[in-house]
Formats: sequence, C-alpha cells, structure tokens
Amino acid sequence: MGQPNPVAVLDKAVAILRAVAQEPATLADLVARTALPRATAHRLAVALEGHRLLRRTSAGTWAPGPALAELGHGSADLAQLAGRPLLALRDASGESAQFYVREGGTRVCVAAAERAHGLRDTVPVGARLPMTAGSAAHALLAFAPAEEVTPLLPGASFTARTLLDVRRRGWAHSVAEREPGVASLSAPVRDPGGAVLGAVSISGPVERLGRRPSPEVVGAVLEAASAIARAAS
Repeated sequence: MGQPNPVAVLDKAVAILRAVAQEPATLADLVARTALPRATAHRLAVALEGHRLLRRTSAGTWAPGPALAELGHGSADLAQLAGRPLLALRDASGESAQFYVREGGTRVCVAAAERAHGLRDTVPVGARLPMTAGSAAHALLAFAPAEEVTPLLPGASFTARTLLDVRRRGWAHSVAEREPGVASLSAPVRDPGGAVLGAVSISGPVERLGRRPSPEVVGAVLEAASAIARAAS
C-alpha cells in the first residue's frame, strides 16, 4: 500500500476547517459537510484539535481553535496594535504594562510600557515566562480547552477554580506567584469569535498594586484589553 498523498491529506484538513468556519460541528456534521468517511473526519479533527486549530466547545462540538486567530494576527502585528493601549494603561495605573501571547507551554512578552520612575517590575520584550504562574497565565488559559489546561495544573501555582473565576469575572489577579513581592493583574484579549489572542497585564510591588485591586485599576486593564481587541478585529 502506498503512502498517503500529503496534498490530499492537506485538502481534507482544510475541508474540516472550512466546515466549522460558520458554526460548530459534531462529527456527523463534519461528515455531512465534507463528504469524508467518518473515521477520516474524526482522525483529522482530533489532529487539528491537537494543534489548537480546532477546539471543543462546552457542547462537545468542534469550532475554530485559538491557533487560527494567532496565525491571523501575528505576534508582530499584535505587538504594534498593543502599543498605544499599553501606554494608556501604564499612565492610568501607574504600573508597568505588558502584552503576552501564548506559545505552547510558555507565554512571551511581545510588547511593554515600563513605569518611568520608582520601583517597578520589568519584563523585557521577548521574555519567555511559564504558563504555570502569574495572572497573565491565568488569563491565557481560562478559556482554553480542558485537555490543554489539565496537564499544566499539577505544577501550577493556581487551580482549576482559579481559572473558573477568571472566566466568570473576565480578569485575573495574582500575588507572589511568579516572583516574591510582585502582584499582577491581567485580562484576556479575545477576537469576535471568542478565541484568546493574548493577555494584557500590569505588574508591580504588592505594597503598591495591592492584594485586592481597586475597581479603577481593574477597569483600566479591561479597557486596554478591549482597545487591543477592537484594533485587531
């Protein structure tokens, strides 16, 4: 038996992606929309899900995954779009502001606006930080599929309940998770379809940012996230 034609496999994978572009699909829907054999449709859907090109909804159907949004908005484009909102956030909060994107098991700072004076938490552009600590990690994982989150939890400084709280309120807060004495506040940036493009964050000393962030600071972070989302849409 010969090897599968890679172009034909690619065509079938693209057909699967197109089949969920307008609305989520069950396996039966995928078969009906693509005319692929059931086993082939299932195998490709699972593979695409593994690459985050598809995701499972709460109803168990397949929908476009977050990696599609990440490919559509490259890190360089998102960094440029985040620039002005980060400056506004820094000025409104008085703290250093960052924008992170997820790359597998890490998060990468692709844009930052540093506090000009006084004690600050500096995260240089290009820094890679773990997905197991810090409020930006919470924000990036809160809307991710369970199969992506569950393997990270045993080594994480947070729990599944933490992520549920982020989903409910729309922002994340951490104290001394990534570094002693440092607090951070983050919010996910989501595209119109709900996929997470990245996370906007502020960080600084616990004594200044506080163990319970003020409504004004939370509002500033959420506004920055909304501004980046609007610019990216």
